[in-house]
Amino acid sequence: MKLKKPALLVPVENQVRELDAKLLLACVAARRGLPSIIGPKREVEFRIASFPKSIFLSKSLRIGNRKFFPTSLKLGHKIVAWDEEALVHLPPEIYFSRRLSPAGMNYVSHFFAWGNDNAELWRQYPNLPADKPIHVTGNPRNDLLRTEMHSFYEDDVNNIRRAYGAFFLINTNFNHVNAFYPGQNLFQPETEPDKEPQFGQAARGMSREYAEGLRDHKKAVFEDFQQLIPALEKSFPDHSIVVRPHPTENQEIYHKIADRCRRVHVTNEGNVVPWLMATRAIIHNGCTTGVEAYVMRIPAISYRATVNDVYDDGFYRLPNRLSHQCFNYEELQGTLRMIVSDKLGAANGDERKALIDHHLAALDGPLACERIVDVLEKVVGEMTGAPDPTRKNRLEGWFKTTKRRVRQRYKSYLPAALKSPEFERHRYPPIDAEEIRTRLSRFQQILGYRAELKVESIFGRLFRISA
Repeated sequence: MKLKKPALLVPVENQVRELDAKLLLACVAARRGLPSIIGPKREVEFRIASFPKSIFLSKSLRIGNRKFFPTSLKLGHKIVAWDEEALVHLPPEIYFSRRLSPAGMNYVSHFFAWGNDNAELWRQYPNLPADKPIHVTGNPRNDLLRTEMHSFYEDDVNNIRRAYGAFFLINTNFNHVNAFYPGQNLFQPETEPDKEPQFGQAARGMSREYAEGLRDHKKAVFEDFQQLIPALEKSFPDHSIVVRPHPTENQEIYHKIADRCRRVHVTNEGNVVPWLMATRAIIHNGCTTGVEAYVMRIPAISYRATVNDVYDDGFYRLPNRLSHQCFNYEELQGTLRMIVSDKLGAANGDERKALIDHHLAALDGPLACERIVDVLEKVVGEMTGAPDPTRKNRLEGWFKTTKRRVRQRYKSYLPAALKSPEFERHRYPPIDAEEIRTRLSRFQQILGYRAELKVESIFGRLFRISA
């Protein structure tokens, strides 16, 4: 299919976490006359040479983009970016080595920050290009947390409550020690007891000392949560327990726990927002969901039976401080009983309010999506009149992207592949055009947009959304 109009290219890596927010962005963009092409990240990147000069929205600034970004520019595309992991982030020196790269950032024309904390973090980076603007816009994911957006999930909330009744939500984030594939953990599985284990994918950019300490801490907290799940079921016979693992976690151990219980359920279905709206309280340890719950005024508890301030304050400070903190099971049990009896609500206070205001923009006023599209309209203006890529550049770009697509598809079927077709289906299950239309229609009703949006399926798994 030959596409003629410039578009906003929107890659999605983890569907349950990203898709709804990016559909909202596509809806706002379409109303302003900017069509979007949205779908699995790998597929958008594999097809980059098939699109006219457009705006590619990158979800990271990592060194892995060092070849893809220059190829995209040769094809006439502009690149803008945010970092999905910049809200709850590692200490600066480790964050820089893991998430930022001069080889990636030099090709980006505009940066979108979650809030002032994110912008200040980037400005500390020694290799930040001096001429590239940072826009403190917020992120489309925090638009979904706003009260005016809650009706989008009304049917989902009702379905969840019918299925589970009164329940506590446990959100886990043990993908550093319980990853979908062992090689994605902080350390590779030990094959020779006498040798130090090799770094896994999650340890990228960390010193061995930091990675080993984080592994030990996460393992201890993981054990705490494995004991917590059946204990909660026993202590609260009138409530179900819903365990929602991190999108890249191995769910097997949670299913084994659920098999030994009567009212424990394990699911990673859909966006987390309707689950937060439906639950009596959420329990986590250092999880971004604690931030989301705070914004939505949902009672959240950080369960810290194991404490290590190096990681709890250096990495997980934001979600922990925005939640009620419980340091043993008895304290957790008492806090939940107060919540159930309506004697305690969401965490509050001036210190927490100042903390969230520093980290998240666009909690009121124009949506983050609207602020981002304001910038994108200027980018489109910058592209107007710019020469099209030469035939040589288009051929070179097509060759490089085709070679990359063939190589990566081949590698994905190798036994040790960390991005196998199975893993990609886990992160991005199939979704059809009718479901995309339904979600867009609900956003339009909330936003008061009456003009029908057109949804076209292209290249199999991608969708073009336009007015």
